[in-house]
Amino acid sequence: MTISPLHRPIEILLVEDSPADILITREAFEEARLMNAIHVVEDGVQALEFLRREGRYASAPRPDLILLDLNLPRKNGREVLAEIKADESFKIIPVIVLTTSNSSEDILQAYDLHANCYVVKPVGFENFLKAVQSIRNFWFSVVALPPEG
Repeated sequence: MTISPLHRPIEILLVEDSPADILITREAFEEARLMNAIHVVEDGVQALEFLRREGRYASAPRPDLILLDLNLPRKNGREVLAEIKADESFKIIPVIVLTTSNSSEDILQAYDLHANCYVVKPVGFENFLKAVQSIRNFWFSVVALPPEG
């Protein structure tokens, strides 16, 4: 289990509606030896409920890092990102946009909404694994994550 500089497991919130992408993300984290707690929600409304600890997410932990897809049902990733970064309670949580879109417009909009980084999902498990390992190397080894708020 990767331990943060705070000496506790890192909580990851994966906001993804594709069962295949959820599976490959979990496998890539396991393969990359990232045995952190990965919490999955499948749409933008659930993501915000999780963060706000509403309803079935009342006992949800505060995530240290959010992996956010852009194309989500009910509330898309752009709307979720805007709400996260506009909320004083959540705006310091790093958000990695992890999506299939390589559109310049999507990339610019994500950064305009204060995404911490934008990663285009690579095709194929090996390439996806390399991307997750890069996320791990940077966000869990180099960067100091903000303390729980």
